[in-house]
Amino acid sequence: MPGFERRRIGQTDLEVTTLGLGGASLAGIFSAVPADQARATIARALEMGITYVDTAPQYGLGLSEHLMGEVLRDQARRPVISTKVGRLLRPVAPARQDKGNWAHPLPFDQHYDYSYDAVMRSFEDSLQRLGLDRVDIVYVHDIGTMTHGTDDNRRLWAQLESGGYKALRELRDGGVVRAIGLGVNEWEILMDAFALGDWDVFLLAGRYTLLEQTSLEPFLATCLKRQASVVIGGPFNSGILVGSDTFDYAKAPAHIVTKVRAIDAICRDFGVPLPAAALQFPLAHPAVCTVLPGPRSPAELDAILDWWKTPIPDGLWTALADKGLLTPGTPIPGGTA
Repeated sequence: MPGFERRRIGQTDLEVTTLGLGGASLAGIFSAVPADQARATIARALEMGITYVDTAPQYGLGLSEHLMGEVLRDQARRPVISTKVGRLLRPVAPARQDKGNWAHPLPFDQHYDYSYDAVMRSFEDSLQRLGLDRVDIVYVHDIGTMTHGTDDNRRLWAQLESGGYKALRELRDGGVVRAIGLGVNEWEILMDAFALGDWDVFLLAGRYTLLEQTSLEPFLATCLKRQASVVIGGPFNSGILVGSDTFDYAKAPAHIVTKVRAIDAICRDFGVPLPAAALQFPLAHPAVCTVLPGPRSPAELDAILDWWKTPIPDGLWTALADKGLLTPGTPIPGGTA
């Protein structure tokens, strides 16, 4: 089994392996994943020593939490578990359901609500779907203009500001959960979160990767000052860094394809698979505690573990920096870009 470094989350007593398991793909985003295969993937991750798993009500509209719970309930030692709030699931006839990108979701529609009562309701609903007595981390999910647009996000942010944050603080301060944060695809909203209060950890997808370091300043620098940790989701930028043509859940534009080819050429010069470099890159930043890929099968997980174990010469990072393929100031082993 591979050895994993462990890092602490913020100022909490939670420690997680630097490689985690994301639960979105297992719930069948874009294409179906058989339930047995999903459960086997979760079990394989735990068997290999991964101690952090993430899920959410949105993933398969409840399906991911059900699958996670079915495996986790049988574990003598449970991993650190995170789920999310901000969406309430309401039953709907399958013929009238908006399935979104989910292949075979459970028969629910999602309703956005970040108020005090909705956060508490969402948290309790997640425990029931998981069939567990606890989760460790709760994230506010997908708040921001990317998801909601400017006007709706202003209204929803007011809910979080006037009540939802209070609910999260009560859960954490009362010892019901051990850490709180936000899970989003845009770092800008996280700067607003810092103005709202204190947080332990943020799950940021796609904005600090081998391909893109837009969150380096001021977000990641502020995390260091505020002693908040960062979980990096989407380390492959929706697949473009593992050979697909998808970036940010859509067909990659030409300038992204060109940059990926340039990064891949340098990786090839050093005999390193591009996905291995993508997976390991974020951990050079001291604010990052774990990287969270989303395999769909035990075989995909084993491939990720192989990339994880791939030695990467420091010269590769230096070569990327010298070619201007990393943002100046990006931490790399042995220094900065």
